[in-house]
Amino acid sequence: QVQLVESGGGLVQAGGSLRLSCAASARTFSLYAMGWFRQAPGKEREFVAAISWSGGITNYADSVKGRFTISRDNAKNTVYLQMNSLRPEDTAVYSCAAYTDYRDSYYLPVSHREYDYWGQGTQVAVSS
Repeated sequence: QVQLVESGGGLVQAGGSLRLSCAASARTFSLYAMGWFRQAPGKEREFVAAISWSGGITNYADSVKGRFTISRDNAKNTVYLQMNSLRPEDTAVYSCAAYTDYRDSYYLPVSHREYDYWGQGTQVAVSS
């Protein structure tokens, strides 16, 4: 069982920055790929970014490339999402997720259906 708790959301003006954190309970956290997803009202859950167990491989949605950075600190069981140059269209509930099938250490799922554990989410609101 993996428990994930996000923090760091809030209200920010367009062009501003936020840093989201996701703290994991599992001792095996360092084995898992991790992802960030977001869901705006009335929209489907959307892939944002993912990171491999080592942090050496990352993947981003085109909409956030160059503005968001995913990272992790395995010693702290935490994954981060640094969000810069925020836009009103980034407004959503952001959730982190764990992909616990570590047989392929280079595979980073972009579909939310492949992730096994989820946090409760943190709200990000960007005003224009």
